[in-house]
Amino acid sequence: MSAHDAVTEAAPTDKRRWIALAIVMTAAFMDLVDATIVNIAIPSIERDLGASFGAIQWITAGYALAFAAGLITGGRLGDIYGRKRLFLVGTAGFTIASALCGIAANQEMLVGSRLLQGAAAAMMVPQVLSIVHVTFPAHERGKVFGMFGAIIGLGAVSGPLLGALLTQWNIAGLEWRPIFLINLPVGVAALILGRRFITESKAPKALRLDIVGMILVTAALLMLIYPLTRGRELDWPLWGHLMMAGSLVVFAALVAYEKYKAKKDGSPLVELSLFKVKSFAAGIAVQLTFGVVMGIFFLVWTLYMQIGLGWTPLHAGLTGVPFSIAVSMAAGLSVQKLVPRFGRKVLQAGALTMAAGILLYLFEAGRYGNGIHSWQMIPPLVVMGLGMGLIVAPLTDAVLSEVPREHAGSASGLINTTGQMGNALGLGLVSVVFFGTIDDERLARFPAETGAAFTDAFQNSLGWAAAVLGVIFLVMFALPAKPKQHLEGGGDGEGGEEPTARAEVTVEKETALVS
Repeated sequence: MSAHDAVTEAAPTDKRRWIALAIVMTAAFMDLVDATIVNIAIPSIERDLGASFGAIQWITAGYALAFAAGLITGGRLGDIYGRKRLFLVGTAGFTIASALCGIAANQEMLVGSRLLQGAAAAMMVPQVLSIVHVTFPAHERGKVFGMFGAIIGLGAVSGPLLGALLTQWNIAGLEWRPIFLINLPVGVAALILGRRFITESKAPKALRLDIVGMILVTAALLMLIYPLTRGRELDWPLWGHLMMAGSLVVFAALVAYEKYKAKKDGSPLVELSLFKVKSFAAGIAVQLTFGVVMGIFFLVWTLYMQIGLGWTPLHAGLTGVPFSIAVSMAAGLSVQKLVPRFGRKVLQAGALTMAAGILLYLFEAGRYGNGIHSWQMIPPLVVMGLGMGLIVAPLTDAVLSEVPREHAGSASGLINTTGQMGNALGLGLVSVVFFGTIDDERLARFPAETGAAFTDAFQNSLGWAAAVLGVIFLVMFALPAKPKQHLEGGGDGEGGEEPTARAEVTVEKETALVS
């Protein structure tokens, strides 16, 4: 994306760059925490607002959908109008949307506010690494991106715990609302300090905004995901099936238009030539399907623990800590030690390990039923976390290893967007693989059966997730056997510059994945 354009870097002697770094890292952390904090509060939201299962899906999927649809456009807007300006606009929008979420009077207002929040995040997040790129000289960026990696891990671990604590404490009787309202002081501080300390920058090459491409992407995603989330409640009407089929037509129209746009002015929203690289096309497929698995698992996991098992938000949040720790440990080990030696096999081992953890979880959920304890969940969660860690960290390098360096930014933007699309699609599929197995009328008559019904639905969802991971394992055979040390072509000959580009897109991809 924009972080890879040739730009004029700020003077390395400018001490304000570290303050600017703290500001953008805080904003990135706010986005990461907000994305992970919501799931743990979903049951509380459902009870307080009387939200339907469809609304619950949209509270999570709506954010992912708006974020996915706007990511590439957000980066392009920063290139054209200024990265500092777009960062401040996105941060202001995110803060306002957070306030609207916190005061939402009904499920419709909350869903609309989450859509606005996702769109604002799509303006804010792409500017973070772009600002770092133009603010720090090349020799300092490795240290900076290492700090970003730590922030990503901290956000993944602290989000669910913070959400659990804020919900459990029921501050001033607000129940779940503080999980959104906590963003207000952080966002205001980021705006005030960002305006003063962040240096403005733009792309030196004049670019044009692909409005038609943006509209087509958004329309195609809405036509696919909206019927999935609403279909079960409406008894799968004909118009829903027609919309989903029509989304394929709109995606085809997008491809045709992007080809035309590339020939016309060389500034398409999606760089289609990248898909001629087999490893990149395979990597996009992996990222999409992996996003589906994540979208399904994290939502149904929360519903299973809090509604099915009747656990408190804090109990559920603490149960997930071993998973987060295992992800962080495996991610660091895979990049530093395993991938350089074993290459693609590490990612494939990750897919199989994660599938094994899911199957173990499925077995334990069936064996112990509603009497299962947190400590009994630790083994499958640790195995799953180790598998996920082996995938998320090295996947970007594997996907980008055969992509020309001049297209690394566009490629990483597509990886990020595809991951969010997969996440939104997975959240939409929850209505099929989870809620589709629950008989609402029976539970209304026999509420005592809720626990058993949710346990069965959780097991069904785990089975689907394990099957998708099996597909991911097979698709990974199209990835390079060993990631190359440098991106091909377009190098500038300066030592350390290409590895820095790889570090940037890896951090950017991991940031979007956690989001």
